[in-house]
Amino acid sequence: MPRPILATIHTAALQHNLARARQAAQDAKLWCVVKANAYGHGIEQVFDGMRAADGFALLEPSEAQRIRDLGWRGPILLLEGVFDARDLELCSRLNLWHTVHCDQQIDWLAAHKTQQPHRVFLKMNSGMNRLGFTAERYRSAWARLNALTQVDEISLITHFSDADTAKGIGAALALFNQTTLDLPGERSICNSAAMLRNPDMPASQRGDWVRGGILLYGSAPDYPLQTAEDWGLQPTMTLSAKVIGVQELQAGDTVGYGSAFTADKPMRIGVVACGYADGYPRHCGNGTPVLVDGQRSRLIGRVSMDMVTVDLTDIPQAGWGSEVTLWGRAANGTVLPIDEVAQAAGTVGYELMCAVAPRVPVVVDGH
Repeated sequence: MPRPILATIHTAALQHNLARARQAAQDAKLWCVVKANAYGHGIEQVFDGMRAADGFALLEPSEAQRIRDLGWRGPILLLEGVFDARDLELCSRLNLWHTVHCDQQIDWLAAHKTQQPHRVFLKMNSGMNRLGFTAERYRSAWARLNALTQVDEISLITHFSDADTAKGIGAALALFNQTTLDLPGERSICNSAAMLRNPDMPASQRGDWVRGGILLYGSAPDYPLQTAEDWGLQPTMTLSAKVIGVQELQAGDTVGYGSAFTADKPMRIGVVACGYADGYPRHCGNGTPVLVDGQRSRLIGRVSMDMVTVDLTDIPQAGWGSEVTLWGRAANGTVLPIDEVAQAAGTVGYELMCAVAPRVPVVVDGH
């Protein structure tokens, strides 16, 4: 019998969140961002839940090949563009749209031999200071691209550094609009946070394409300012395991490596088949929330490689074989938001999704 731990992908929740993204996008077309193997969910596992997308956005050319192999014939965008001149051959063969963010990528395009001109998205650095041309250099980069026979349509794209904070997108959006004034082409401006937090943004400012990322996977992009429930999102991944052992403690007994927890009264604890080798954060400490048979409880002691320990004292019916929900939706419908667990670990829900280990079996609801 396999070790009792499981990651479950919820197709209905993906469809719900996609519909919520469409509502936030208003009239704009929607990219479903499936980079990092669909935020750890698995591209093949989320595809059915995202078929209503207008396009898929990702990083790796190999991920684009997987989307095509699933039968998708619509737009696919490489968000960081190509990493080598040879990648342009794959873009030609698979009809991939790709971001251009540096001079090297323009040089590769200029030397590329193709019968089918490429659709490119010229990226502007509006303050993130990662990828993209500065405002001072953006229009000259556009002119270089526009002069190439290898380039068909040029779209305009940027990524906000503070869409999820009180600072907001105002200054960055103004810079982008000022820099791109009178340049032709479709625009992709808003990510999850920008879409949700700026519902009154005029359609002309929202852009032609929006990029749905973390909101599609049921996590709030601006937690703890807002929760997934506040935004009307549903969890798309549940990480669950079972109790494989029970211990009866007396006051003064300690639990786990380093005796990180000391009982102050008689307690029952459950040993659960999940640890940091499964992707559960080692930094989760005493008090991190869990659900035991759908009831709220807490982690006690340190997270080990293959096990965690949870408090069963106030859940007398729980014992060997009980379901423990580390994040997501329990069998009784109770939800433990991934963002709460991430906060206890000092990180974000994105990291937890992406960190689920390959040894954890994955199933898809309804499959």
